[in-house]
Amino acid sequence: MSASDDEKGDGQSSTFEMICGLTLAVLAAILAITDLGAGKYGADEIIAHNQKANAFDWYQAKGIKESLVEGQRDMLQLLIDAGVVAADNQERMSGLLASLNQEIDRYKKEKQEILRGSNAVGEGNWVLEQDGERGQIKGALEWEAEAEAMGEVGDTFDLATLFLQICLVTGAISLLLKGERMRNAFYGVMIGLGAVGSYFSVLAFSQAGVFG
Repeated sequence: MSASDDEKGDGQSSTFEMICGLTLAVLAAILAITDLGAGKYGADEIIAHNQKANAFDWYQAKGIKESLVEGQRDMLQLLIDAGVVAADNQERMSGLLASLNQEIDRYKKEKQEILRGSNAVGEGNWVLEQDGERGQIKGALEWEAEAEAMGEVGDTFDLATLFLQICLVTGAISLLLKGERMRNAFYGVMIGLGAVGSYFSVLAFSQAGVFG
């Protein structure tokens, strides 16, 4: 092989290395942005799951209190019906019974607001306050739906990260290869995987609402 052929081969190799290096840099930047988005929405998903669990615990606590008050009401009603309550105490016991029924109704409304959220139950059924204001409760079912949606976004981010990481490895291998056909083949695979990873990255950000 002549010196001119060696120089030509070295020139082609240098050109390939430059193009491949620039492509790797671009894909690495896309991967970094994707990782940033995945980390943010991963943290938000954890928060949503925690808020959902807290809301369902709150709902159960209200249910326990409601059951206790219902037990008191039923016992009092039983005593009244059995004639155990003296006649002069009938009016006071009836007032207490009405008060217990009101408390049970309040617990029912509170449970619905905790479960479905203030917006879902409507202003007429707001009974709970948050930061001194009514109508601010985000329901357990709302947190559940948000957590599920964020989980789907997270899955798309994971796919994007997977394809982008594999494409970077493929690109790095292409830089190590000497045969023109093999390195071009690995470079082509890198471009293909990078395109798929970039597509999933854009899709994930779209699902997250970044692009509207």
